[in-house]
Amino acid sequence: MKFFRWLYPGLGIKRWVMLAVLGMGILVLVALSAIKTMSQQSAILASLATAFLVFGIFLVYSSLKNIVRIFVRALMPEPQEHLADIVYQSRKRDFLSRGPRVVAIGGGTGLSVLLQGLKTYTNNIAAVVTVTDTGGSSGRLRDELDVPPPGDMRNCLVALADAEPLIRDLFQYRFEDGTGLKGHSFGNLFITALSKVTGDFERAIRESSKVLAIRGRVLPSSLDKVSLVGEFEDGTVAEGETLITSRRKSIRQLSLKPLDCKATAEVLEAIENAELVVIGPGSLYTSILPNLLIRDIFDRLMDSDAHKIFVINAMTQLGETESMSAFDHLRVLVAHTNPKIVDSSLINDQTIPAEVLMRYSGTHSIPVLPDVERFSEHGFRVIAGSHLRIDTQVRHDPVKLAKAIMDEYASILKQ
Repeated sequence: MKFFRWLYPGLGIKRWVMLAVLGMGILVLVALSAIKTMSQQSAILASLATAFLVFGIFLVYSSLKNIVRIFVRALMPEPQEHLADIVYQSRKRDFLSRGPRVVAIGGGTGLSVLLQGLKTYTNNIAAVVTVTDTGGSSGRLRDELDVPPPGDMRNCLVALADAEPLIRDLFQYRFEDGTGLKGHSFGNLFITALSKVTGDFERAIRESSKVLAIRGRVLPSSLDKVSLVGEFEDGTVAEGETLITSRRKSIRQLSLKPLDCKATAEVLEAIENAELVVIGPGSLYTSILPNLLIRDIFDRLMDSDAHKIFVINAMTQLGETESMSAFDHLRVLVAHTNPKIVDSSLINDQTIPAEVLMRYSGTHSIPVLPDVERFSEHGFRVIAGSHLRIDTQVRHDPVKLAKAIMDEYASILKQ
């Protein structure tokens, strides 16, 4: 019988089972003696019963604790945490697995900041990441090895990771020397190598997700080789994210090449099942719009009943959104898509100290004007608040941002 396998020599369980049985036996004897003690009103017998009760409880507790430890060591060799912490984290994961189904759309550092906050509310996150990056390490790998740019994917994987800090730091490590290696990050090379070994970029992302033990999923918006095409107000055209932003001209219209590029099946499924869609924060023209210009994604978003929140950047961006207010960001998004693609817009109205703004003087980047009244005039719902973390840089605070989004979602559910 399978039961007797637990009696095999060397398992270390028999002794603790016998000790637990002994403890239970003592508890039974104490219970019987307690009945007799109550009838005799003997102080000595009552003291002995109490002592044996404590001893019996100790034996049962010690036995169960050691039996559980044997199983934990077998399933998780050399656990790094206390058993209580392991159980707590397991229960927390169970709770988060019942959280809302969220799709976050964007790219760059903005999306990774958002994901850091959202993962404290739910594990049901699908990060839809742009694949039009042509700069830096990602651009080089895209051109030389014909793979989707892995940089934004890597940042999102690390943002959702539950792995040890050393593994996260390894994925973000960037080589500073070496012919051919300089400028590349280890994570980019790892994802690219894995895509070549498996022959499948999506599978490479899934396997990388396991290495980093992420909460949720990171999904490329398309597996096609897609380029951005920007038409400027003066009628000139530039192709490629880097070229478009380097021109520093006002962009009239953005499009994709090829126009008929297809979204990945997992992205479409995630949007279909979503309860909440968060667009941004991130570069308006080079991180957010490239995802929404994919026809499959746009159509699925328009059909979705999920509440859609557009998170507008806190600072303007050189070569993209110079001098644009918060409402200007929404106006451009709507002009390229549809007014119904957004239900609420989240903007920052937190005052940024003058000494911090001085550091941005050389970048031609200024705070995005929170022109709340223009949203109201055009019938758009707006969420204004302080959502920033200000130190040497001005960025959205993951905790504040996620709380504002989830508060908005909760308020919508109550309506």
